[in-house]
Amino acid sequence: MLTRASRKGHLALLPLAFATAVASAACYSSDTSSAPAGDGETTPSTGGGAGSTAGGGSSNAGGGTGTTGGGGSSNAGGGSTTGGGGTTGGGSPHDAGADAPAASGGAAGFLHTSGGTIVDSKGRVVRLTGLSWFGMETTTFAPHGLWTRSLGSMLDQVKSLGYNLIRIPYTNEMLNSGSVPNGIDLSKNPDLANVTSLGLLDKIVDGAKSRGLKIILDRHRPEAAAQSPLWYTGTTSEERWISDWKMLATHYKSNPTVVGFDLHNEPHANATWGDGVMATDWRLAAERAGTAVQAINPELLIIVEGVETAGGQSYWWGGNLRNAGTMPVRLPVANHLVYSPHEYSASIYQQAWFNDPTYPANLSKVWDDTWGYLAKNGTAPIWIGEFGTKNEIDLDKKWFTTLAPYIGNRGLSFAFWCLNPDSGDTGGILMDDWQTVRTDKQSVLQPILAPLVP
Repeated sequence: MLTRASRKGHLALLPLAFATAVASAACYSSDTSSAPAGDGETTPSTGGGAGSTAGGGSSNAGGGTGTTGGGGSSNAGGGSTTGGGGTTGGGSPHDAGADAPAASGGAAGFLHTSGGTIVDSKGRVVRLTGLSWFGMETTTFAPHGLWTRSLGSMLDQVKSLGYNLIRIPYTNEMLNSGSVPNGIDLSKNPDLANVTSLGLLDKIVDGAKSRGLKIILDRHRPEAAAQSPLWYTGTTSEERWISDWKMLATHYKSNPTVVGFDLHNEPHANATWGDGVMATDWRLAAERAGTAVQAINPELLIIVEGVETAGGQSYWWGGNLRNAGTMPVRLPVANHLVYSPHEYSASIYQQAWFNDPTYPANLSKVWDDTWGYLAKNGTAPIWIGEFGTKNEIDLDKKWFTTLAPYIGNRGLSFAFWCLNPDSGDTGGILMDDWQTVRTDKQSVLQPILAPLVP
């Protein structure tokens, strides 16, 4: 079965005082998972692959050449620039303000869907083009990098580079009373002293709001120690998973900065789609959670990832949406469902399509068949919740420079993995100093960035 490669945290980048706290997040551990409430069964949660990175187990890719701060031009040969920098590049014909075959509606500032596109309350097509900033899903219970920079300066840089959204991974454990944010230099972040995890999340949301950025919350892990194949574990029940989403929906109900909930990160292994087994059918679980969220805030985008194996094919964790066309997620409030595959490069795992003699020309069909068809056919929008690599081998560079125009030409949305340099699989948009921009990656993404969402 094709799965993602083993992933280890890049702990060398963390100050020694914080390395121990983060180390537990770098190890994958199988667990015995309790079935959803009412099912009465206990099933083993098998691991369909190996570990996750210190910050959330994903990757970063590159390719192409760099952009200089303040513009969308390329610097031949790559290199790097320091923080700040570019505005959006050429964009997409599907960007904000474009004519959309959509009816207006919904509360101001919130988003909904029309066929295969995301639109604002006036019916204008928008694209969400952002970065994941991880850390709140680890035992720091705070975005990484705050040990060396201020929260405000990080948000400023995200905006200056041209992104309009930040995906914030979190763990349910973060919301426990004893989970205290740590790994924060209070001399650079004095306003974060004695803050709770939810209070820190509020600070991030408020900072994003003041800069015109949108936020998507990603339930990345039930516990900080590791990702889970299913949406529940022996420690974190389905009831707790849904209860925390309901709390967050209530907490941010009147704040259109938070536009969507990514219900569970990377269902894989024994997670299924459409077989009707309550303990493993991710489609049904997403419906239960989405319905509960919509009962509180019907304006939110409900973001549903795929699984690993569906339609007789194995794929990336959370990336396989082959069954969603014939067995879609059903929600009581229409026009708020977004599907979210994850995509990675050959350095993460040598999938069969990387060995095709026509590579990379074969990739468009792979993506169309696995998830792209959903947007193409007008079923629902696609927001690629993660993609990336270290951009160190030719296969990866070809993958990245093929995927970026695929996204742009089809008007898709995305969150690149990631802002952080300490993803062991991939590195990030920032280099190890948490300041300098990886221009080889930024220049590939620049042309497909969309304007701030009005």
